[in-house]
Amino acid sequence: MTDLSQSPTLAPQRSEIEPPIRRVIREFALSKIAVGALALLVLLVLAAVFAPLIAPQNPYDLAQLDIMDGRLPPGSQAMDGSVYLLGTDTQGRDMLSAILYGLRISLGVGVVSALVASMLGATLGLTAAYAGGRVETVIMRLVDLQLSFPVILVAMMILAVLGKGIGNVILALVIVEWATYARAARGAALVESEKEYIEAARCVNIPRHRILFGHLLPNCTAPLIVIATVQIARAISLEATLSFLGLGVPVTEPSLGMLIANGYQFILSGEHWISVFPGLALLITIVAINLVGDQLRDALNPRKGA
Repeated sequence: MTDLSQSPTLAPQRSEIEPPIRRVIREFALSKIAVGALALLVLLVLAAVFAPLIAPQNPYDLAQLDIMDGRLPPGSQAMDGSVYLLGTDTQGRDMLSAILYGLRISLGVGVVSALVASMLGATLGLTAAYAGGRVETVIMRLVDLQLSFPVILVAMMILAVLGKGIGNVILALVIVEWATYARAARGAALVESEKEYIEAARCVNIPRHRILFGHLLPNCTAPLIVIATVQIARAISLEATLSFLGLGVPVTEPSLGMLIANGYQFILSGEHWISVFPGLALLITIVAINLVGDQLRDALNPRKGA
């Protein structure tokens, strides 16, 4: 008697459909540069989070500073015998410690502003696509108006009114960034709104908020994730520019941009390390985020899974 379970035509076949998350990881891993950038970015984030534990000193604790150690070149020995690997600034702050603490502020401002802006922009973009009519017209005209102004100019005007402060910088960045997310969310939602599952949800009278956030949003997250990754780097760059111009974070809580500004006037006199090392940290961070974002865009491209 023939065993039907052993028949090649009747034996169960393993699914050839690859899980989306596995496909994204596989596509992302194709770029060794992007994988290296991601590893470097993880190290930078860990260094920023654990800065109080790994930094040689708290650069903003006056009790730990000595003005006699000011403007020492990299590798110099302090009055207490310790070594400043990256030198010191004009106040005697260890530059390595200052960069680690400054990285915390820069990354924090970039991540928080991108998160809040993405939530606001995605909500408005989904609402515009689903509601249509006058609601869509009003929202998209606001988006067009926002995108028509130079980002740095709008941020400078906001901070000129509100003043310095981390909270004010985040608010300014959210205001200049939300429109990008709204346009991307609307474009993705317009495509999804024409599909059968949205029509079925409407027919059974599912509440609008459940359709927006339970059905549309999960299927529009791929472009929003890519934009958020790029916008984090953009927000860090904008914050550094604003702080360099004296409109960003206060001197008592300096970011990488403020550290660059603190040493800018000493570059020509020879103390270049005060600005160069924070500048390199800023450059490496932005480049690493952009490399990860570029590869993530390719990995999330649904056509590659076709």
